[in-house]
Amino acid sequence: MLTGVIEESGKPVVVVGGGLGGSRTCTELRKLGHPGPIVLIGAEAALPYDRPPLSKAVIRGKRESKPLKAAYDELSIDIRLGVTAEGLDLANHRVLTSSGPIDFSNLVIATGATPVRLPGAGEQLVLRTDTEAAALRDRLTPGTHVVVIGASWIGAEVAHAALERGCRVTGVEYHRAPLAQALGDDIGNRFASWWDGAELRTGQTVAAVEPDGVHLACGEVIPADVVVTGIGVRPATGWLAGSGLDLLPALAVDECLRSSADPAVYAVGDAAGWWSRRYRRRLNVQHWDDAYSAPTVVASGVMRGADSELVHDPVPYFWSDQFGHRVEYVGHHDTDDAVTVDEDHERGWTARWTDASGRLTAALAVDQPKFVSAIRTDLLSAVC
Repeated sequence: MLTGVIEESGKPVVVVGGGLGGSRTCTELRKLGHPGPIVLIGAEAALPYDRPPLSKAVIRGKRESKPLKAAYDELSIDIRLGVTAEGLDLANHRVLTSSGPIDFSNLVIATGATPVRLPGAGEQLVLRTDTEAAALRDRLTPGTHVVVIGASWIGAEVAHAALERGCRVTGVEYHRAPLAQALGDDIGNRFASWWDGAELRTGQTVAAVEPDGVHLACGEVIPADVVVTGIGVRPATGWLAGSGLDLLPALAVDECLRSSADPAVYAVGDAAGWWSRRYRRRLNVQHWDDAYSAPTVVASGVMRGADSELVHDPVPYFWSDQFGHRVEYVGHHDTDDAVTVDEDHERGWTARWTDASGRLTAALAVDQPKFVSAIRTDLLSAVC
């Protein structure tokens, strides 16, 4: 049984967010035979594009950002670029935008996330859009002193690009090791040597970014030509405040990615805090793989309603290319899970996390491309 569009006199499915999740939601709806109008709203002026290359090939000057391969015209997708969602009238099923209100039968929130910035009046570059990537690339010139705040996945990729382009790099990290927040100190320390071409300062708190440089809490000021802040992102759901939806700040949705406040409202990607049966908790997985897979579940829900049997419960996966190495992580571990490292490989190394019962919960691979694909199958059966 079809829902939404047919039942509500031709009102469109409205997808808010011009990224991977939003684009794929539109194409998946058409793939399943959705007959009615679909409106895709994107705040950026550019057609939806892939974001992972921005922190890799784009800022290194190896390629330009490219749109996703999607035939919007052929699929009769009404794509509206440069339009910002400003509010939601849930009772009347209406999105309030910078170009006027849009009624909807079903709403899919795919607005992604926005980078966290630090206090201060100094310039902070972030890396989330193709415009930001191009601006950063053009500033990475030989001899430029680049201070990267956050020795994170993005921070490491930016530092790598800056060193490759002849910059002097200082990394400033709050935790005691790179990637310690995600992987723990023991594993994080294994990445410290990768920063040997840069000055890496761990255990440092940044108080503010001012015009004269990066101000540390201890009182020291690190002068910089370019400051890049890479300390995380927050779901871009502020426009939904007061709407009646449950914000965490990600939108709380069930395993079908449907809001409990209104079953006609869905969320995907960085904007979604979805309930995982597998991990018995709510997850907000801010990575490409999640935004790619979730739209299939949403499209099924829009088309089939309560009859849809699809749920979104993947084993999380992400990757990073940094300092000439490929890093891949699969699963979801808790801080008290035990970790073991295996260096018995011709190249690279791997790590596994297990819980108190000895059950495998997550794995990490460095320069081991076949390892993750094999262990992902194990995790699908081991975590339940």
